[in-house]
Amino acid sequence: MKIKNSPSGTLRQRIGYAAFLPHPLPPKINWSLDLVNALSKADHVLGKLSGEGHKLPNPHVLIRPFMEREAVLSSRIEGTQAELGEVLAADAGLLLGHVKDLQEVRNYIAALEYGLERLHTLPVSLRLLREIHTRLMQGVRGQHATPGEFRMTQNWIGAPGASLSMAKYVPPPPEDLMSCLDAFEKFLHSQQLPLLVHLGLCHYQFEALHPFVDGNGRLGRLLIILLLIERKALAAPLLYLSAFFERTREEYYQHLFNVSALGTWEAWLLYFLKGVSLEAADALSRAERINHVLSDWRLKAAELRSGVPARIIECLAVNPFLNIPHVASHLKIAFNTAHRAVQKLEALGIVSPMAYPGRAGATFYCADALFEALKAPVDLTRFAALGVDLPRPE
Repeated sequence: MKIKNSPSGTLRQRIGYAAFLPHPLPPKINWSLDLVNALSKADHVLGKLSGEGHKLPNPHVLIRPFMEREAVLSSRIEGTQAELGEVLAADAGLLLGHVKDLQEVRNYIAALEYGLERLHTLPVSLRLLREIHTRLMQGVRGQHATPGEFRMTQNWIGAPGASLSMAKYVPPPPEDLMSCLDAFEKFLHSQQLPLLVHLGLCHYQFEALHPFVDGNGRLGRLLIILLLIERKALAAPLLYLSAFFERTREEYYQHLFNVSALGTWEAWLLYFLKGVSLEAADALSRAERINHVLSDWRLKAAELRSGVPARIIECLAVNPFLNIPHVASHLKIAFNTAHRAVQKLEALGIVSPMAYPGRAGATFYCADALFEALKAPVDLTRFAALGVDLPRPE
């Protein structure tokens, strides 16, 4: 199906193709009972995550591993193959698997961390998005696309190898882009709609505008968490929708396309709000599980004479993969001291050595229970307990 004039926007004819200009936000929304219920449910679960997040013993230690998981899943939607374990292991100094994809994932983390820090002095805006895009695209595929600069050429979305004339979707031409972005920025600052509906509209509009030559998908997903933090809906960045979008990738792209082609705003918002409910419930369950594991380990470490194992457990909370030389350097202790402490943790069943080719003697370990908590499938029992509709089996 080709894009046509719709309730969401109009076509701008060009030689050999037609570009889509989305109407300024907000659209006319049909506040059906289904939509109102979906919004209420998503608000409820998000509120639980926000409230419980303040009660968790150490929510700050969860931020980094949750960021890593988000970076992997968001980058995977764009075609990277790196797994969460590969990224975490690489941070500990062990390169495994899809090494070439690691830079894109690391850039995503750097861009997210930069954006969160920048929110202290700059609101979510076109300027902030350009600054984040610079970090996102440094040194990776698409770096030729002027990181941090809105596009000056026409881009399009289609099957691999498809020409502009055969594209499934063509965003606004460069000469119309800035006026569309100005209207988008005005809406970014608006607070006339419920926050989660606002987020859903903003995410669609950013993807419809496709303002950069590359990196639009990843930046559009970063936009969601930035707005949640800016509006103080969450105190810490624990909720990400990339896991939901990645699990339902075809549905995700079809909903975005249908809004442009048919003006199906209600269907898109129902899908988006379902994602918020599911991922907020999952994040809450995952955070509680991780903190339970850490609390148990801290009690075990407290019974040891040395305080070094307890300090290493705090390192594991940030990354469940452990490299003894790195730990020794980070804690400013001797290698042998770190090695003995890790052996004590191994005896307690907290870490296990990793076997890898080419080297003798284990210096890399993994805290399997923490790693499993990060990469485990969604917890269906948690959804039911929070009144969230269970997802269809994958």
